[in-house]
Amino acid sequence: MIEERIKELGFQLPEAPKPVAAYIPALVEGSLVFTSGQIPVVKGNIKYTGKIGDKLTVEEGQKAAEICALNCLSVVKDIIGSLDKIERIVKLTVFVNSADGFSSQHLVANGASGLIGKIFGEKGKHVRSAVGVNELPLDVPVEIEMIVKIK
Repeated sequence: MIEERIKELGFQLPEAPKPVAAYIPALVEGSLVFTSGQIPVVKGNIKYTGKIGDKLTVEEGQKAAEICALNCLSVVKDIIGSLDKIERIVKLTVFVNSADGFSSQHLVANGASGLIGKIFGEKGKHVRSAVGVNELPLDVPVEIEMIVKIK
């Protein structure tokens, strides 16, 4: 049902991205699933690069954040088998590759938070941190970690 909702919204749940370094994509601990940071990769290709507030706009950052959120969900699905096992989205940590003086990280993070809310409704209401950083791996503009509670 959750995957159907994603399709209704005009998105597609991608295959779980492969790690680009020495880590695992997700880990179940008790009733929680923790994802590693997910970047805006689509079918093995980085969709966006550069700093928000310099090379990229807030709107492009929001689109990158949507991709990251979908990649988080894909690695959760990969480890638990079905997104319908998610009881609620607990937390998003959104890292934004920010140009000097850029202070709208929260607006970039809204790309992910808004999509999660549309997908999960009340179960998608989550706590969040939006953090501006000087650089991110592979020059991506956004990286997101997710914590979900499973049934």
